[in-house]
Amino acid sequence: MSRYDEAKAQYAAIGVDVEKALQTLQNVRISMHCWQGDDVLGYDSKELTGGIATTGNYPGRARTPDELMADIRKAYSLIPGKHKLNLHASYMITDETVDRDAIEPRHYQAWLDFAKQEGIGLDFNPTFFSHPKAADTLTLAHPDKAIRDFWIEHGKRSRKVAEFFGRELGITALNNVWVPDGLKDVPADRIGMRERLKDSLDQIFAEKIDRKYMADAVEGKVFGIGVESFTVGSHEFYTNYAAHHDMICLLDTGHYHPTEVVSDKISSYALFNKQLALHVSRPVRWDSDHVIKLDDELKELAKELVNCKVLDRTFIGLDFFDASINRICAWVVGMRNMQKALLLALLTPFDTLKQAQDAKDYTTLLADFENFKTLPFGDIWAHFCEVNNVPGDQEWFAIVREYERDVLSKRC
Repeated sequence: MSRYDEAKAQYAAIGVDVEKALQTLQNVRISMHCWQGDDVLGYDSKELTGGIATTGNYPGRARTPDELMADIRKAYSLIPGKHKLNLHASYMITDETVDRDAIEPRHYQAWLDFAKQEGIGLDFNPTFFSHPKAADTLTLAHPDKAIRDFWIEHGKRSRKVAEFFGRELGITALNNVWVPDGLKDVPADRIGMRERLKDSLDQIFAEKIDRKYMADAVEGKVFGIGVESFTVGSHEFYTNYAAHHDMICLLDTGHYHPTEVVSDKISSYALFNKQLALHVSRPVRWDSDHVIKLDDELKELAKELVNCKVLDRTFIGLDFFDASINRICAWVVGMRNMQKALLLALLTPFDTLKQAQDAKDYTTLLADFENFKTLPFGDIWAHFCEVNNVPGDQEWFAIVREYERDVLSKRC
């Protein structure tokens, strides 16, 4: 009997169908963010601004679209399953001089071709930062109507790009709006800024687009660098806006107070929303965007997605950017950890645990939760990697090092 068969039998003894769990995981598409590969620089600006920062200068950063695509392709080859790629508008590939209020689907044709070659889906994000018209950390809430109009047009066109991806690939594209708008010090007028943001969003979302092709999301935040005292698009603002307009309020795991956890929010959103969306990162202190580890909160997040039965209606995307380590390694560690967390959740016998909880048998509940932690999950994961023809946990890192030696080290 193989190690997988032995592990499978142990899980069967507690009522878990391993094959069903693996099939469910196989169908989960996680959106891998392109911006880890080049430190969020994109192709239409020369510096990163707007409350976002990367630290580190590890050799081998992708400098061109071809290099970025090659790195993404290498990362996908080390990750089980078929997934999605999350793009920012600033990653257009064109020989034209195109400002962001003039983007069209054709400026992203190269990414569509790449997606078709890789068998992946695409998600999209309008880029409201790293631009002269966002220099003062105000865009959709700016008091200058001309600047607002510029960004409103960018938002409208971004939705059309996302719709284009969804139609062409047959996989719904998430179009997620995050803006850096806010103030460094305490504002005199909060509601005026939020009125402007609401009006701008209303204009962006005025055109109805088939949700089969494109899903709209808005993303809040506590604060950002340079906007420490007031963020116009707060969690409360976007929760209300999304509910009022029947769209998705995206939850970024780094965008809350240090004592808040997104895992606790999932069940509430599951009850009142058709779809959910996540950006998963690791907030060491706050929105520090560290590569996600298989830590308690990641496992709890995955547990809630599975137990609330919302995996099939949740857009899961990753959002971290660490320039201090090998960037391909960052992608692979993060993607595989997200999958591992989901697999751990799928291998949990929630019906049994619920029975103990409802019976107020908290002793059994605690004991079972702890005992399940030592079941041979690693053998199930190794089998999942094997059937997907990707290297196991003891093998993939050597391939990244080889790619670093042969490719990344030659980039000057």
